Amino acid sequence: MNRTEFRTQLATLDLSARAVEEPFRQRMIALLDTTPECFHRTSFPGHFTGSALIVSADGARALLHHHRKLDKWLQFGGHCDGDENILRVAQREAREESGIAGLITTSARPFDLDIHEIPAKGGEPAHLHYDVRFVLIAPENATATASEESHELRWFTAAELLALPLDTSLRRLITKWQALLVRRGHATT
Repeated sequence: MNRTEFRTQLATLDLSARAVEEPFRQRMIALLDTTPECFHRTSFPGHFTGSALIVSADGARALLHHHRKLDKWLQFGGHCDGDENILRVAQREAREESGIAGLITTSARPFDLDIHEIPAKGGEPAHLHYDVRFVLIAPENATATASEESHELRWFTAAELLALPLDTSLRRLITKWQALLVRRGHATT
């Protein structure tokens, strides 16, 4: 997917049941239209990132990592580093950060859109991540291995995750995943 296809995908994404994401979509499209380097981490005040919620093969649990620099539980993801294919970025980052090979993509369409601030660190100023999020399924009996970016990896049920002090955007992502489980007849505890 290139930037033009990505713009079309964003513009046509059905957000009728996801109104909170509409302002994010509009800002993402504006970034695409005004910032040629928006897929590079050196683009300030913001740039695109791709991330993924990894769920177990049975859909009952999600894998998060405790991010070393940000000191909080997060889904897997990272910078595009010039790659305009956001799904490929999310897949790459999830594989690198979880150590799980063979992750299965549930949909090429984004599961969630979010824009969040990253605090200044070292020589890098505070900036925005225009995060495009997907859901990936781990193969049966997948073994996760923490990368240098993580303190820890852990599988959680939706109920366990919602009991954690998660930020609003990750809570929204988990709530959407939990709603899918309920629609498919899975228990969420």
